[in-house]
Formats: sequence, structure tokens, C-alpha cells
Amino acid sequence: MIVDPVQAFSKATSALASASVSPVPSVVPSLPDYQDATETGERTLWVVFVIMFVASVLFTGLSWNVPISKRLYHIVTTLIVIFASLSYFAMASGHGISYHKSIEIEKNRHVPDVENVVYRQVYWARYVDWTLTTPLLLLDLALLAGLNGGSILIAVVADIIMVLTGLFAAFGSEQTAQKWGWYTIANIAYLVVIWQLVYHGRAAASSKGGKVGSFFAAIGGFTLVIWTVYPIVWGIADGSRNLNVDQEIIAYAILDVLAKPIFGAWLLFTHQSIPETNVDIGGFWSQGLSGEGAIRVGDDDEGA
Repeated sequence: MIVDPVQAFSKATSALASASVSPVPSVVPSLPDYQDATETGERTLWVVFVIMFVASVLFTGLSWNVPISKRLYHIVTTLIVIFASLSYFAMASGHGISYHKSIEIEKNRHVPDVENVVYRQVYWARYVDWTLTTPLLLLDLALLAGLNGGSILIAVVADIIMVLTGLFAAFGSEQTAQKWGWYTIANIAYLVVIWQLVYHGRAAASSKGGKVGSFFAAIGGFTLVIWTVYPIVWGIADGSRNLNVDQEIIAYAILDVLAKPIFGAWLLFTHQSIPETNVDIGGFWSQGLSGEGAIRVGDDDEGA
């Protein structure tokens, strides 16, 4: 059989032209990367829970030896470690945890880009803890210094804004201004807290005497140093993710132990030796409703 070479060539080229060629993908997805706590992190959470629980029992026992009219420091400080122990129990037992999804595109010149999906654990129970405990810590310092009500309110509101915006930053999207925008707002709010404690708090404490001023400067400075490390850890861990979840847990655990049970023990044992720091509350706080001031319900009017 004689084959026309021109006809054969045209058939071959038409077959090649009609064959479908799949486009090369511009981005190749990879398997998701889950960043979880390991046994080390989980054990750390349980250890801190025990520390907070023991501190709760200790501070409660100390409060029994103090008249209720002078028990405000003890109640506030005990509530701090109780809330912290509940938070750490939640985290250690697997509650109060969520995942934050982020997408990172790895750029390549000669091969398709690679899409890396990362799911990182976020312990939102920690932020609930901070929302409850840090205002109480500020209240302890404010009572110690004798800070006025207006300054206390400003400091507490700024503190709550700081914690909540930190939570928003933890779940912020990588491709927007959410994460670092909220982080910046949190740090601005923290500067307001510092201003109230350093400027107004120090002045108020100094006016109560040298011992009060020195004690407030020591314990207040200790607190501010500890609190300043928190946003640094956040920026390295949740922010840039240069720390794994275990390292993040350990860092926050150390800070929480210093900022709560250590702070509380220092405050409760020291202020007893400085009478000027005592807060004596009478009336309803220590005696309840007296017979003269009680609210009567259902009494008949005379002469009815």
C-alpha cells in the first residue's frame, strides 16, 4: 500500500493539535500542617493548674485570719488565682481551645508556587482568664496606691481593651491588617495602663508615706516588667510563629505563675506589716443589712 507522505504528515499534525493539554497549575496545595501541643505542653498546663489551685487554698486560709472589714485584698487576690486555676484546668483537659487557619504561599521561580495551610492551636480560655484576672490585679495595685476612682476605671477599661484586642489578633487573617492591627491597638491600650500606674499610681502611693511608696514601686515595677513580656511572647509565638505551641505554653505558664500566685503572696504577706495600706470597709460589706436599714416587704401600714 502506497501512503502519500504529505497526507500522513497532515494527519499526524492534526492529531497533535487536537490533543488536550492540561494547564500547569500556578499554585500547588500541600497537606495541612497542624501545630498542636505535645505531651510536654499538656503536662505544663496540669502543673500550673495545681500551682494555681494550691495558691487558691493558701490565700483562702490566709483570709480566715483577717477581719472581714479588712479582707478586700485577700478576696481580690484569691479570686485571681481561682479564675486562673479554672482556666488552666480547661486548657489542660482539652477545653477552651480552637484552631486558627492561615495560608502561606511559598513563591518559586521555575516551578509552581506551593500553598501551605497551617492550623495552629489557640487557647482562647487564656484570654478569658486575662479578661477576669488582670482587672483584679490592677485593682490590687490601685488599692495599694490609693488611686482615685477615675484613674482606676480608665486603667481597667484600657486593660480589658488590651486583652480583647489581643484575642482578635490571635484569630486575625494573615492577608489583612487584622492581626498586627489589633496587636497595635492592644499595645496602645497597654500604654494607657502603664501611664495610670506609673504617673498617677506612684504619686498617690508616695503621698501615703515612704513605706507605701517603696512597696508600690517594687511590686508595681515587678508587675509591669512581667506584663511587658506578655506582648513580646505573643509577637514571637502567635504573631510570627517562631515559637511552637509547647514553647508558647511554657512561656505563658512562667509569666502567669509570677504575675498571679507570686504577686499575690508578696502582696498579702507584705501589706500586713504596712498599716497605711490597709483598706477597712464597714457597713454592708462587713455587717450586712442592719435592722434599721433593712428593706421590709409585706408590712401593713399602721392604721390601715
